[in-house]
Amino acid sequence: MDYIENLRHFRAVMEAGSFTKAADMLSVTTPVVSRAIAGLEAKLGTRLFHRTTRQMSATEAAERLYERAIRVLDEIDALEADATGHTAEATGILRLVAHTTATVNRLVPLIASFKRAQPKVILDVTLSERPVDLVADGYDLGIVVPYMLSSELTVTRLLERIPQLLVAAPAYLERHALPRDPADLAGHTFVTMSPAIRKQELGFRIGEEEVTVPLNGDVSSNSPMFNRTMILEGFGLGVIPQALVQDELDAGKLVPVLPDFPLMDDAIEIRLAYNTRTLMPAKVRVFIEHAAAFYEALAGADHA
Repeated sequence: MDYIENLRHFRAVMEAGSFTKAADMLSVTTPVVSRAIAGLEAKLGTRLFHRTTRQMSATEAAERLYERAIRVLDEIDALEADATGHTAEATGILRLVAHTTATVNRLVPLIASFKRAQPKVILDVTLSERPVDLVADGYDLGIVVPYMLSSELTVTRLLERIPQLLVAAPAYLERHALPRDPADLAGHTFVTMSPAIRKQELGFRIGEEEVTVPLNGDVSSNSPMFNRTMILEGFGLGVIPQALVQDELDAGKLVPVLPDFPLMDDAIEIRLAYNTRTLMPAKVRVFIEHAAAFYEALAGADHA
């Protein structure tokens, strides 16, 4: 068995978590996997796994090798597919990070439909609202809002624009006069996104002019869901994605504020992010294609 095949068996063990499960993934016997790992350990001169009759754990050497091996194997698979004109089969673990709030209504149906189409791909999904570096943090892909991307080298593709609205609870407006124009906002309190995420100001388009209003508030967070709840409790005005507050607007629990004055930042962009590679692993390529088709179908249904 050659070195590349040994690396494939090693990768399967790392991703499956056991020799037996790796053998099932590769449609071989467990002794075949054991021999491959033993051969790899002999060649490298180091132990890759601590093994007992009941459990197995990867060594530090194995962790380092795995990070490099997956890149090498993905490149080899893509190179072979490109050379032969065939489409490589999508397999292995796909590590995805997604914005918790922005994808709340999309992620489960997206992942479910992808898994049905690509049953051999294992999904490892992380939900976050913090900035990420796809390479440093070990992600293949991200479904993110722009502020989450900490590297300018990341390739992005627009999936969706979610409208944003300035809203308030009736309880808040009972204590404060309803703003009639942006200038009236100076005396109001806001529930805002954290300053590290968004400037504490709100911009409006008034004819050909752009008017910026500073935001004053006692509560800020990195979560639109949290902010929505605080706004519902009457702690201030806030800009929230429309999809998160549509039910409350329909029920009268929230009301739009200054609806005749368009916001300059009137939508959140949801983007698919991935690393620049000349040869893209099949699992990444098929997810990009699937996600693009999924969001295009959603847009078509919204305009039908």
